[in-house]
Amino acid sequence: MTDTSFGFDTALGIATEAIDRLHSTAHSHHRIIVVEVMGRRAGWLTLGAGIAGGADVILIPEIPYRVKKIAKAIRRRRELGSNFSIVAIAEGALSRAYAARFREAKARQSRARSRTALERVSAELTALDQHHAGNTLRLSHQLEKLTGLECRVSILGYVQRGGTPSAADRMLGTRLGTVCAELIRERVFGVMVAARGDGAQPVPLDQVADNRKEVPLDHPWIAAARAVGTCLGD
Repeated sequence: MTDTSFGFDTALGIATEAIDRLHSTAHSHHRIIVVEVMGRRAGWLTLGAGIAGGADVILIPEIPYRVKKIAKAIRRRRELGSNFSIVAIAEGALSRAYAARFREAKARQSRARSRTALERVSAELTALDQHHAGNTLRLSHQLEKLTGLECRVSILGYVQRGGTPSAADRMLGTRLGTVCAELIRERVFGVMVAARGDGAQPVPLDQVADNRKEVPLDHPWIAAARAVGTCLGD
């Protein structure tokens, strides 16, 4: 319900700079470098940083990937003379097989009628989630085996959350803050201040709570990534 949130532009810049820096090592050592970017449930940051940083493969939660498809794209790059690849992966990106297991467990959870059945499915989902924690490392091992290229992993982690805010984020924070103060003065409560274009609007919290803004599959960023030859794993 908002165009963007403050902090996104800063994190995007940090992730993009990291991908830029990793290009040198990947190129000089003829390696695949897998870069894990924040994004447990949505791929905005990975998609944006991947496009801006020129990643060869971008993997986001909204598009379950096939490892063999990624390996094929990397081998194709090698055939064309590029002996390195940068893979930008959101921490919540899923393989097709894993995504299917997760969806099936979620469906059984919604159908569960007894407490015992619900606890059993909840335990299964917890186990799946814990298993997924090492997904980026598993992917790197799979790609190394399928392509014959050395693969290294760089997990950006919390470094993306800190640092000096970008000018765009400072402006956005000030814009939203001033509108928030005006709404308080007018005694308008129970709303979120949403960025809309160059302005801001109040949005009732019941329209925002428990909703997640995922990347639409027809979003221009996805179209742009495909247009420049980026592999999205599908």
